[in-house]
Amino acid sequence: MNIRRAPLTSVVVLGLLSPLAACSSASTAVEACMAKQAVSVTSGEVEGTYVGEDDAEGVKVTLKASDTRTGGTVTVHHWPTGDWYESELGETFDGSGTWDVEGGTRPGDHARVHLSFTEPELFLRGYTLDMLSIATNAERTYLYEDDDPDVCPAFRLRLT
Repeated sequence: MNIRRAPLTSVVVLGLLSPLAACSSASTAVEACMAKQAVSVTSGEVEGTYVGEDDAEGVKVTLKASDTRTGGTVTVHHWPTGDWYESELGETFDGSGTWDVEGGTRPGDHARVHLSFTEPELFLRGYTLDMLSIATNAERTYLYEDDDPDVCPAFRLRLT
């Protein structure tokens, strides 16, 4: 009897593990709905105007590259305020500031755009959405909030 149970147990265990093998990695989940996560990009590659999709519908971001830095200036329209400033500014704001590209420095890392807002006022890091991951391929570029690596990002902006 033990001989019969061993194969049956193996089949049951393999059956339970199979869905795990089918789960996609963060890169694959992002790539399936947008483009591949970028490991490194230049400011010129992400410069432009982005419009929101899904949870970011109505949001607009314009990145202008600087000649002297790895970033430049940013303007936003209907940007999510963050809990700290909602009572003062409302749920969204229109503003401006600067941005920089941060490349992946360790294996498995990917590039991000860091936003630093100075208008309507200086926001401390983390008090609003200020870090966006980058996904890009030959046809499209996205900036997105990388909050759940197993699903397509709900807060995403596409380069127009």
